[in-house]
Amino acid sequence: MQRRVDVVGAGLAGAEAALYLARRGVKVRLFDMKPEGRTPAHHSGKFAELVCSNSLKSDDVFGNACGLLKEEMRRLGSAVIAAADATRVPAGGALAVDREKFSSLLTERILSENGIETVCGEVKSLPEENAVIVATGPLTSPALEKSLESLTGRPLYFFDAAAPIVSADSIDMEHAFFGDRYGRGNGDHINCPMDKATYEAFVAGLLSAEKAERKAFENAAVFEGCMPVEAMAARGPDTLRFGPLKPVGLYDPRTNKRGYACLQLRKEDAEGTMYNLVGFQTNLKWGEQKRVFSIIPALKNAEFLRYGVMHRNTYLHSPGVLGADFALKSDKKIFFAGQLTGVEGYVESAAAGLVAAINALRLLDGEESVIFPQSTVLGALAHHVSAETEDFQPMNANYGILQPLGEQIKDKAEKRRRYAERSLKIIEELKEKYRL
Repeated sequence: MQRRVDVVGAGLAGAEAALYLARRGVKVRLFDMKPEGRTPAHHSGKFAELVCSNSLKSDDVFGNACGLLKEEMRRLGSAVIAAADATRVPAGGALAVDREKFSSLLTERILSENGIETVCGEVKSLPEENAVIVATGPLTSPALEKSLESLTGRPLYFFDAAAPIVSADSIDMEHAFFGDRYGRGNGDHINCPMDKATYEAFVAGLLSAEKAERKAFENAAVFEGCMPVEAMAARGPDTLRFGPLKPVGLYDPRTNKRGYACLQLRKEDAEGTMYNLVGFQTNLKWGEQKRVFSIIPALKNAEFLRYGVMHRNTYLHSPGVLGADFALKSDKKIFFAGQLTGVEGYVESAAAGLVAAINALRLLDGEESVIFPQSTVLGALAHHVSAETEDFQPMNANYGILQPLGEQIKDKAEKRRRYAERSLKIIEELKEKYRL
């Protein structure tokens, strides 16, 4: 019997999945609005568009988690990373590409692949005759959104408002302390006090910082009920001090004094390797976040694992819905990939497409799914979207989601090198074991 898979959406995740499967003898129908139709986020009729030349971020395998992710994908035969390598332009340590050539190359490879049939038009409900990979991205059509909500039994999220996350070992505890307000709780929060001068400098920094540009479809209504920290600062000099930076009930046990203002950090993972800046949703550009938030003494040397984001996004509440193979728990022949799963970023989206395609192929061949371990970036992202949690937020590739090394290594460069060596060794072992 002919092996067949339908792929819905021809962004990076869908392109990755379609090419992976077709090159392994699977007949693929690739559905997309293009070239005849477009969403407000699209600029051309080509597949796999990027918003800017450096959207694929760092290519440093041994010093950056996204660089390591790209190398994992290279070793597994990623079509997206191969196209990026073929169209790269000089950009230091980043994998920057000529956007037009990148999109054109992937479009050409899809259209010239004998095993791929492209179908133009809006998909309002999932095809039922074949296995399917849904990779429709952050602007999934309203009709398909409704169908997916019915399928999963949960509403889709339409807005991504995530506060920044920092690594625990980069927080300066000389200027911070553990504890909960009025001593109520288990003392899990890290409190970062500021004196009056520091607070005023911080507010001034927020007010002068450059904001990220919104798309036309990200109108103000999307941001109701989740005000950016810089917008709160603009309402008056004491707004933050009586809001998310309220110091009341937070006394440093070393001095028995409280700050003029105080930022609280909350655990982002059970191991306590990552901390979330509580109440710090922001629309500032990433470089500005680093500059302004580092004014807070406890964060002066902070390593930001994820910057805050506020943008229009559509994604599943994947925990409880998806497995770590990116298959729907209630129907194993339906897979999801890309931003729809709750991964954040172009490379991460393509990575989800690659893992979904690997496991869709194994499903067709009657073989068990490949579950990448959390000691790889592929596996860490898969774990993030599938592990049970109530406060689910999209996540990009970062070291904080990787399984700890099991030993304390103070030198940051050496620690990252060890992460990479461990990960790539595992990838090679999986390639051999599962014939990937």
